[in-house]
Amino acid sequence: MKKILLILAVMIAFATAHSQEISLPLESNHYAKPTSYSQLSEFVAQLDSASGIMKAEIIGQSVNGRNLYAMKFSSGEFGADKSKIRVLFFAQQHGNEQSGKEAALKLALSLCKPENSYLFDKIDLAIIPQVNPDGSELNQRRNAHEMDLNRNHLILTEPEIQALHRLFEKYLFEVTMDVHEYSPFGDDWKKYGYRKNADVTLGVTTNVNVSEKIREFSNKVAAPYVMKYISDRGFSSFVYCPGGPPGVDYIRHSTFDINDGRQSLGILNSLSFIQEGMNGEDTFVENLQHRTEAQATGLKAMLEFVYLNSGQIQTLVADGRKNLLTAKAGKTVSVQASHFSDGRKLMLPLVSWNTKTDTVVEVTDYRPVVKSTYDIDRPLGYLVPKKNTDLVEWLSIQNITQQEYTPGKHPKVEHYYVRDIDSIDFERDMIVNPIVESSTVNISDPAEYIFVPAAQLKANMIVQALEPKSMLGLITYKQYAGLLKTATYFPVLRVIK
Repeated sequence: MKKILLILAVMIAFATAHSQEISLPLESNHYAKPTSYSQLSEFVAQLDSASGIMKAEIIGQSVNGRNLYAMKFSSGEFGADKSKIRVLFFAQQHGNEQSGKEAALKLALSLCKPENSYLFDKIDLAIIPQVNPDGSELNQRRNAHEMDLNRNHLILTEPEIQALHRLFEKYLFEVTMDVHEYSPFGDDWKKYGYRKNADVTLGVTTNVNVSEKIREFSNKVAAPYVMKYISDRGFSSFVYCPGGPPGVDYIRHSTFDINDGRQSLGILNSLSFIQEGMNGEDTFVENLQHRTEAQATGLKAMLEFVYLNSGQIQTLVADGRKNLLTAKAGKTVSVQASHFSDGRKLMLPLVSWNTKTDTVVEVTDYRPVVKSTYDIDRPLGYLVPKKNTDLVEWLSIQNITQQEYTPGKHPKVEHYYVRDIDSIDFERDMIVNPIVESSTVNISDPAEYIFVPAAQLKANMIVQALEPKSMLGLITYKQYAGLLKTATYFPVLRVIK
């Protein structure tokens, strides 16, 4: 037995030493250009071969056939030890945000060093360093279908996002981090004379249907730890707060829409975050070394936090997901919301465009709180007509639990009559807001429908996706706009008590 352990120790030591000889592609490029897709592929293969802690998996392909890699770090079989917390980092959904990818690779290399092996006593970590390789090769935001991947997590039309969600559902990660960059160099900020200047910003889930305990823990415990960790290591950090400039537009926390990487996983009661580093003014290579190091520090901070709080996080997530799996009909779900002030003023750190000196501006129109403005009662489930192939395909792609519809002894089904179609403001975009009336209906042929139970992991997502009054619903996408027509009945029915 001692001989076997000695051999294993020697093998791990050899693999560790070999992995330390691998260079980051960005360093090999002397920080003059980002890591290319071919360099990334070679780096992942080298690390897989050399490391005893990381194994790479191809989880899918991009529109143009480029591989999407997941680097899975575990001290054993990935996902097998249920006492370990499962963490997912994914970067570069937007191809012109290079530092997230570079930080993910930098982190991956550092995690193969022996001084970081303790993390995997408690953590199984998967890193997708590049969700959008086609966009990255052109340094363009969108993928090869000209789709914004970070607005695709509800409709799931793009292969890159489908692959990401398949991986998530395979392991049901408890903590996720979506890595981006923000650009503070717009004309409005130039005219204002100052701009944001934080190296790293951090955002949490804001959708009010996410477990309140998870949201509170994210805001009051996780975010302060991560931002202090970053600041203690020489980088500036701040809360993720789009909007502004002050006096021109309000400043809020991030969107509550469930179509992005953070909220789409957060709505499943995951502890889910977005990290945004500051991009270069050229949206490419300017200051790329500093950007990469700042982002990598933020990722390491999150890993340290998860390691220190793994038990509490696992309990929070497990309790939150149990509530979804046993979701009761009649409980309210928010389908419309807005950003509100709570009386606080934001002290916003900025830098002068002209003098490059730092300053702090007091923001009075600060709206950090999301509140529901329209709730509906959760049904027992929904009836989706089988003839509507678009909806049936969406259910399948989203891996939503569905059944044949068998009416009970006292079936009660209601449908919506669309009397008119109005509009409503959603974070400065005008979207449809139908005026509907509900009434009961008799189902003559149950075989024409698929039953989607409301009690499942995607319970809150389903309600927000299928309700016609939802400002986050499928009807707000052009692919599904035909579901909503004036003076007709909405095709999705509700099974109620």
